[in-house]
Amino acid sequence: MTSLLSLAIRAALAAGRDIMGIYNGPLEDFQIEHKADNSPLTRADKAAHARIMSFLEPTGIPVLSEEGAHLPYSTRSSWHRLWIVDPLDGTKEFIKRNGEFTVNIALVEDGVPVMGVIYVPVKNELYYGIQQEGIRKVIVSSVGPYPCVWPIGVADNLSHTQGYGPTETNRPFTVVASRSHLSPETEAFINELRKQHPDLQLISSGSSLKICLVAEDKADIYPRHAPTMEWDTAAGDAIARAAGCEVINAQTGQPLIYNKEDLHNPWFIVRR
Repeated sequence: MTSLLSLAIRAALAAGRDIMGIYNGPLEDFQIEHKADNSPLTRADKAAHARIMSFLEPTGIPVLSEEGAHLPYSTRSSWHRLWIVDPLDGTKEFIKRNGEFTVNIALVEDGVPVMGVIYVPVKNELYYGIQQEGIRKVIVSSVGPYPCVWPIGVADNLSHTQGYGPTETNRPFTVVASRSHLSPETEAFINELRKQHPDLQLISSGSSLKICLVAEDKADIYPRHAPTMEWDTAAGDAIARAAGCEVINAQTGQPLIYNKEDLHNPWFIVRR
């Protein structure tokens, strides 16, 4: 697992470097297309996918990537172990140039995300976690052919085995919600929470950063009553679980399951 984690980190950092080359490129030409569901696709998505695949394919573990071929369930059902990848999560935020996009890589075993890597290229921040081993947040230093990872302090070792206190002891109950996909149902859920927490603070954010905020105790809950796909959440789900948080089906209260026949997620809640 450690060697696979190292590989996933290197893949995420390399993809992030490619993304930033386009993001900061002098031509500023993202070559925006639209997929069948009208979601945007840029040349950065494609470049990040190709880079990640160059790292993961040699492992022999099947890869389910947003930008790759989506094989039928009759084939995928035999995959007891697989990578689930979103090469550029938050493409809308990338196009808006607000920096709230990530590279997501997860390892899933028998439907359970057991390892997750999330890289935030604009901030040079990297989150990673392994099931029952806690999570870590580090800052990336651009040294060598690929960026190197350096811990930014013991305080950022977010292992659930060490216990949690609030990041800010007096902070209000904090909800994080999507910047680009805030549905009426999610708003209604948040309004119900306001009745219990009149001082509720709402943070809007893009991509898998929302799950990371809960995992590192900067927010208490992230409700998502809107469509998402497995690659949107798998890496964040692994990190949240490793941090001792819950990622549950909003209707059943059961943990999310991955590599399903239908790759859409149910509405879900991430909470401490």
